[in-house]
Amino acid sequence: MYRPGRVALATRSLNPFVVGIFVVVGIVILGVTIGLLVHFLAFAQKPYLYQSNLRITNVEYTRQLESPTSSEYRALSRTIENLMNETFRASYLARQFKRAYVVRIRQGDQGVIATVLLKFHFTGRVSEASMKNRIEQILRRLQNNAGTMIINVSPENVQLIPPATAEDILIRECGSSPELMTLSFERIIQGTQAGAGDWPWQASLQLNNAHHCGAILISNAWLLTAAHCFRTVRDPRQWSVTFGYLLSSPERRVNVRRIIIHPNYISETHENDIALVELNSEVSFTRNIHRICLPAANENIPVGATVYVTGWGSLQPGGSSVNVLRQGAVQIISNADCNAPESYNGLVTSGMICAGRQGGGTDACQGDSGGPLAMADSRQIWSVWGIVSWGYECGLPNKPGVYTYVPFYRDWITQQTGI
Repeated sequence: MYRPGRVALATRSLNPFVVGIFVVVGIVILGVTIGLLVHFLAFAQKPYLYQSNLRITNVEYTRQLESPTSSEYRALSRTIENLMNETFRASYLARQFKRAYVVRIRQGDQGVIATVLLKFHFTGRVSEASMKNRIEQILRRLQNNAGTMIINVSPENVQLIPPATAEDILIRECGSSPELMTLSFERIIQGTQAGAGDWPWQASLQLNNAHHCGAILISNAWLLTAAHCFRTVRDPRQWSVTFGYLLSSPERRVNVRRIIIHPNYISETHENDIALVELNSEVSFTRNIHRICLPAANENIPVGATVYVTGWGSLQPGGSSVNVLRQGAVQIISNADCNAPESYNGLVTSGMICAGRQGGGTDACQGDSGGPLAMADSRQIWSVWGIVSWGYECGLPNKPGVYTYVPFYRDWITQQTGI
């Protein structure tokens, strides 16, 4: 009988010198790991947000201060922010202080009340009571160093708030964007696909549950879009609106109650290509779904300004809609240049605005109609300046996109919606 032989396993002892090296390396790695943990737990910078209400008694409240996009609101906000930034950067909290940001201006018993968020980075654990006292001491300096403004600071109005509360405060105001939620102001748009919450006012206007046009959320119940989206079907029962950057899995779907088309819309010339959509039920604002601001009536946007167009439209003429929301940066082109013979030869009217890139390229296309042309101001508040309306094919040289100019219709929007 064959029996397999037994194989003897040789035992080899480790060299003591090698063992010593392994032990030393292990101790070093363990020490570094512990050191890093201690450093990050004790010395890593953590953001802290405080809210304060400033009473400015010698500034008269006007209706213009109701809108964060008005020149009056921007000017007063910048003055307050600059004053607070200078005050804190000249204090013993200069290294920890990051920025002040005015989130709301409202009418007070005398003058106005400005709600301000203050962002700090502190290391290690922070005594809430101690830090609150320090911030209050610095804020009191404003009462004597506010220039022409008379400011009163109430200590009880300074409070530490969690990031979720600050985000909720910002979401309630129009035009808030992801970078504004953290007061970082460091948005970098790379590529052409958007992510969740990048354009929270963008909506999909759907006919029988299929994407048909874009739409723009301007309140919790109203959207802006293009009138030509309803050339064939105007029955609101056949329309719905979805929110979220993916068409295949929207975050919210709402039915439509009413469609209001501009009474002077002319399809042949694209004039007055604007419509309003009222939702059956109001939407609750979240980080990924909230409204954009409306500019003031007849406000002008500078030629050459960078603006952004977003939508699920096709990537080429005659193509199909895409699933992931896309974004593109374009520049404002004057109506005079847009009406040149080699361009649109006089077809662009005062209720329209052109945007594109020199030599063509980035542009809106079929399926983007009704979507926003948006721009952020110096305080990172976004407003909708245009509605995707018409153009010759997509992205051709001398044939930029033509948009319904929202400021031209601001009064009509207010008349219909009260916004």
